[in-house]
Amino acid sequence: MTTSKRCLVTGAAGFIGSHLCDRLLALGHSVTGLDSLITGRTANLATAKTYGDFTFLEQDLADIAPSTLEGIDWVFHLAGLADLVPSIENPGNYYHANVQSTFALLEACRSAQVQRFIYTASSTCYGIPDQYPTPETYPCSPEHPYALTKYLGEQLVLHWAKVYKLPALSLRLFNVYGPRSRTTGAYGAVFGVFLAQKLSGKPFTLVGDGTQTRDFTFVSDVVEGFVKAAESDLAGEIINICSGQPQSVLTLVELLGGPIVHIPKRPGEPDCTWGDITKAKTLLKWQPQVSFPEGVSQMLANIDLWREAPVWTPDSIQQATKEWFECLGQK
Repeated sequence: MTTSKRCLVTGAAGFIGSHLCDRLLALGHSVTGLDSLITGRTANLATAKTYGDFTFLEQDLADIAPSTLEGIDWVFHLAGLADLVPSIENPGNYYHANVQSTFALLEACRSAQVQRFIYTASSTCYGIPDQYPTPETYPCSPEHPYALTKYLGEQLVLHWAKVYKLPALSLRLFNVYGPRSRTTGAYGAVFGVFLAQKLSGKPFTLVGDGTQTRDFTFVSDVVEGFVKAAESDLAGEIINICSGQPQSVLTLVELLGGPIVHIPKRPGEPDCTWGDITKAKTLLKWQPQVSFPEGVSQMLANIDLWREAPVWTPDSIQQATKEWFECLGQK
């Protein structure tokens, strides 16, 4: 058992960040959660707040002071803006949240000499790969500002690991799902879209023919990847964290159960996401535990969490993604 560590989790009130806080606290670590609450929800921290070793700071990460890192052993950097559509519409916001904030945090961590720094990278950096399963060595080719800014943040982290010997790792996450995933805001992740549609009795908006596959990974498995990364003595590595078993969107529809309506295939999206998890297995001794049917079952058991989520229709999706199609070459 690892001795108790003092942890900082950025993006603590978000989907994955809140689950990570819960897990670290359950393992006996103390946690300081930091979140601007621009997209995070305090309700996600209900469990964490029951622990005496949890502290919450509401602030913009770009304004972090080195004093915040005093006494911190492990830093988990999950804060940032997600989603493709708003990154095309407001790239400056994404540069601030995903690049400038990462730089500010790295400098604070360097000053405080933290023991571990774990960065949350995105598999979208691979663009539309032609190698499956996709290894960490595959050339990156971001298709939109979200992917680019997450990749730039990763490059900063790896550079600080190389030049300043910051003990940092980058975990490239694929299609993470589970309870507390975002329910409001811009048109985004398929699970939230489908669950809200199911609750309202609307048909699932199936992109293309639905045969595209995604490397869906349940949030509890992802959190264990973060914990194992922090417990390791690795530095300067990029590691895919995913199931390694892609599932078609049609399979998801079948497990959820309900009618469908087809919408156009979207530019800049790969037909398949499928990560090579060899490094995660060998370097971290990590592998996923939750099967896709089991994970979907857990989502359905918590479906009421999506009762307030926006219900997307073909028309509203077309309007929301108009700039997406225009900027990425299809009108």
